[in-house]
Amino acid sequence: MPHLTLLRDLVLLVAVAVPVVAVMQRLRVPSVVGYLASGVLLGPHALGLIHHIESVQTLAELGVALLLFTIGLELSLSRVLRMGREVLQGGTLQVAGTIAVVAPLAMLLGLEAPRAVAFGVLAALSSTALVLRLLEDRNELDTIHGRILVAVLLFQDLCVVPLMLLLPVLAQVQVDPGAGLWRMVRGSLVVALLVLAGRFIVPRVLARIVALRNPELFTLCIFLFGLGSAYLAARSGLSLALGAFIAGLVVSESDYGLQALSDFVPFRDTFTGIFFISVGMLLDPGFLWQRASLVAGATLALVALKALVAAAATASLGRPLHVAVHAGLALANVGEFSFVLASLGLSLGLIQPEGYQLFIAASVLSMLLAPLALARGREVGEGVARLVGQPSLRPEPGQEVRELHDHVIVVGYGINGRNLARALKAAGIPYAILEQNAYLVREARRAAEPIYYGDGTRRQILEEVGAERARVLVLAISSPVDERRGVAVARTLNPGLRIIVRTREVAEIEELRRLGADEVIPEEFETSVEIFARVLRVYGVPSNVIEREVQAARADHYEMLRGLSVADLRLDPLLDLGLHRVLDTVLVEAGAEAVGESPWSLQLRRRTGATVVAVVRDGRALHNPDPKFEFRAGDVVVLVGDREALDRALRWFRAGAPE
Repeated sequence: MPHLTLLRDLVLLVAVAVPVVAVMQRLRVPSVVGYLASGVLLGPHALGLIHHIESVQTLAELGVALLLFTIGLELSLSRVLRMGREVLQGGTLQVAGTIAVVAPLAMLLGLEAPRAVAFGVLAALSSTALVLRLLEDRNELDTIHGRILVAVLLFQDLCVVPLMLLLPVLAQVQVDPGAGLWRMVRGSLVVALLVLAGRFIVPRVLARIVALRNPELFTLCIFLFGLGSAYLAARSGLSLALGAFIAGLVVSESDYGLQALSDFVPFRDTFTGIFFISVGMLLDPGFLWQRASLVAGATLALVALKALVAAAATASLGRPLHVAVHAGLALANVGEFSFVLASLGLSLGLIQPEGYQLFIAASVLSMLLAPLALARGREVGEGVARLVGQPSLRPEPGQEVRELHDHVIVVGYGINGRNLARALKAAGIPYAILEQNAYLVREARRAAEPIYYGDGTRRQILEEVGAERARVLVLAISSPVDERRGVAVARTLNPGLRIIVRTREVAEIEELRRLGADEVIPEEFETSVEIFARVLRVYGVPSNVIEREVQAARADHYEMLRGLSVADLRLDPLLDLGLHRVLDTVLVEAGAEAVGESPWSLQLRRRTGATVVAVVRDGRALHNPDPKFEFRAGDVVVLVGDREALDRALRWFRAGAPE
C-alpha cells in the first residue's frame, strides 16, 4: 500500500534524524548538518533504508515553500520593495557573473560550450532554505549582510523559470519561443495578482475570520493563503517556494502577520528538516570515496568561485570589503533549485551521469560547509580588509572624539541609538556613536552627529573612541553574538565602565551579565514592564509603589514576569479606602488659560478637585505659592489629587481653552 510505504519512510526518517541532530546539538554543530548527515545514512547509496525518495522529495519541496512563507512573514513586502537596488543590481551581477566565470573554466577543462554554460547555471544558485535558516538561527536577518543575502537569494528564485527555459535551448531541443514568452508573462501576471490580492483582499478576509474568535479557523485560513499562492505560482511555471514567499510578504503587511508567523513556525521546522534530509539522500558515499580528490577539488573550486563573484556583486553596492566577503562566503553553496535544474539537464543529455553525481557531491559538501562559512565569514572579511589596508574599520584620526572624557559610547544608530543620542545631546552629555551602516553614518554626519564608521564590538575601534576614558557604553544592536563579544572586550578595556545592553532574547541576560554587562534590557519584557506600569496607574496604584515594582522586576532580571510570584501591590492602606492620591506634573504651555492667572483666580481646586502644591520656575521650587503668584509659560506645576481631578486640571495648563 503506497500510503503505508510513505508512512514507513517518514517514521524511519524521524527515528534517525532525532538522535543524529541531538548529537550535533551537543557538539554545537548547526542542526542543518545533522539533517544532511541523516539523509546520507538513510539514502539508497548508504544504508538503503529508503529506496524511493520521490515522495519524500515532495514533502521536502513543501517544506521549502513553508520556510519561505515564514521568511516572507518576517520580512514584509514594504521592506523587500525598499531593497530594489540590492535585488536587481546585486542579484544580476551574482547570477550572471557566476555563469560568466564558471562556463569558460568548464570549457578549458574540455566541456563543450552548451554543457559548460549548463554547469554555470547550476552553480549560479545558492540555497535559499539553508542560508535563511542559518541567518534566522543566528538572529542576523536584519543585519547589513543579512539584508543583502535576502535580496540576492530573492533574485535567484526569480531566475529559476528563465534558467529552466534556457536549458532546453542549450540542449538544442526544439522549443516554442512563443510558449516560453507566454510562460514568463503568465508568471509575472500571477505574481502581480498575488500582490494585489494580498494588499486588498487578504486583510479584509482575515479581519472577518478574527472576528469569529476561532484560532483553528485562523490557522487554516493562513494555510490556504500560503499553499494556495504556492500552487498558483507552480501552475504558472514559477516555483512553489516563490509563490509561498510572496504570500508571506503580503500577509505580513496586515495586522495579523505576527500571529500567522507564530502559528507556522512548528510546521516550517518539521518540513524544512525533511528537505535537508532529502538533499542528503542524493549523495553517494561510494562515489565520494572513490573520487575523493576530484570531489574535494571541485568543491573547493565551486566555493571559492562563488564566494569571489558574490563578494564582488556585494561590493558593487557600495558595501565595505569585510561585509562583501562575509556575504560572498554565505552564498558560496549550491541551492535546492539547482538539483531540479540538474535533473532536467540530465534528462536533456546536457549533463552526463558521472558529472551529475560529481555535481551532487560537491553541492552537498558546499551545504555542509555553509554553517562554518557564515559563522566565520565576519572574521575572514575583517582579516581580508586589514590585509589590503582598508582603513574604513577605524574612525579617522585627529577627530574630537580623542578629546572626550567621561562620555557615553553608543554602539548602533537604529531607533534606540538615535533616541539615546537625542537625549544625550539635550542633556549636554558628551557622546560618540559607532555604526556599520555607511548610509546611516553619512546621514548622521550631515546632522552634525559625532558618529564614526566602525564595528563597536572590536577592541581597536573601542580604543579609538576612548572606551578606557568613557563612563557608559550602550550596545544597541541586534546580534547576540556581537553583543556578547562587545561586552567582553569593553570590560577588559575599562573595568569601571558602565555597560548597558539592549537585547532581543531573554535567554541572553545571564550570559551577558556573566561577561560583564551591568544592565541588560530585553525588548519584549521591557515592553511588559511598561504595560503593567500603565495599567496600575489607571487603577490608582501610587506612583512610588509602581516604581518600586518596576525596579524590582529589573533587579531580578525580569524573573517576576517569567512566572514567579508577584509581590502584593496593595501596600498602601488608603487604596482599600478609595482615598488614594497621586501626584502629577504639567508644563505650562504658551497660550494656556492658566498663563497670567493664579491658583486662586482660576479657582482650580473648586473647578477640578486638584491642588497646586508647588511650581518649578527657573530651576527653583516654589512651595505653596501665595495669592499674588501668576503662572508663566514654561513653569512646571506639581498637582495632587485623584486621577479624574488631575485630568481635569491638566487641561488648564495646555494651549487652547479647556473643555
